[in-house]
Amino acid sequence: MLVAVRIPVALSGGRPLSPGFRAGLGAAFVLLVLISAVELADGRPARYVGLMATVPFLAAVFAPWQAVLFAGGVATAAGTVFAFFSGLGDVSSFINVIGVGLASGIAAVVAMVRQRQAERIAELAKLATIAQQAVLRTLGPKVGTLSVAGRYISATAAADIGGDLYEALDTPYGVRMIIGDVRGKGLDAVRTASIVLGSYRHVAYERADLRAIVADLDRAVARSVGDEDFVTACLVEERGGTLTIVNCGHPAPILIRRGEVITLDPPAPAPPLGFMPVVRSRVERLEPGDRLLMLTDGLAEARRDGEFFPITDRAWKLLGHGTVSDGLASVESALMEWVQDRLDDDIALILMEYTGPMQAPAPVPSWELGAAN
Repeated sequence: MLVAVRIPVALSGGRPLSPGFRAGLGAAFVLLVLISAVELADGRPARYVGLMATVPFLAAVFAPWQAVLFAGGVATAAGTVFAFFSGLGDVSSFINVIGVGLASGIAAVVAMVRQRQAERIAELAKLATIAQQAVLRTLGPKVGTLSVAGRYISATAAADIGGDLYEALDTPYGVRMIIGDVRGKGLDAVRTASIVLGSYRHVAYERADLRAIVADLDRAVARSVGDEDFVTACLVEERGGTLTIVNCGHPAPILIRRGEVITLDPPAPAPPLGFMPVVRSRVERLEPGDRLLMLTDGLAEARRDGEFFPITDRAWKLLGHGTVSDGLASVESALMEWVQDRLDDDIALILMEYTGPMQAPAPVPSWELGAAN
């Protein structure tokens, strides 16, 4: 038993055995046992030794090359035993044993190539995730006087990477938020998203008017993307309970107030960034307890059997409870159940809650100022 434990640990480099390692090595030895049982039942001469060449190739599907060589060595040894029992005159059995040995070497090379490719893919996925995290910073739990949470839901299981973007900043002009969606996927989309966010993080502190920010971002996009590329975006400013929204071809944010769900459509449509949008502002007065959901079209267009996810109908039930982070977690859970864990597009979400104006501290009478001393 001690030997049986030490061999796999040594083959795995001292690391815990992965499910793939166990599956590959286990399936290979099950196949070897079956072939050996058939060979024993058939008797002399040995007829099935050549089939043992499949053992290392089966191990190579999942296991590392060291394990493949181990499985191939065991298969070669078993084949040699059967060849000797078959008789020294049975040359074909020994030729089959040589073939099993050669197959083991080839299978080990195949496993080595597969393992290197898997490691490269894992490294690229890790770099993609790091790039995504560098672009999208964690939001909240408080930005200015607002409770804010952000969430990124990737359509790709291998890597959380795409062109959706969001940011929330506490600026001299109030809390300003942006959510956007870059046309396209992959690293090019992440590059464009980083350009938009980099520009936004600068101009949001410098421009008094959201429309001026849109003009700056439009120029940044136009300089960095192709003629057919663009970025849809929605910008929101909260200042003293007044909400100002400008929209550049993006899904409208959703206001949730006392059980009512209001879609805040723009006064007039405007094209995305990159197409010189001329935007008109929509202004709303917030009430304490109001929540605002900003989303990308991955949520608006998520569907099952041709039926769209009913975010508007379910917004209050999903988003009107707990913290803003709880609300986004509920949306993701309900969405993944709706689409059965199959998304066609990445999704970015921001949920903010307005708790009301800041209360100034009560004045302390002058005769009590020194009481604590």
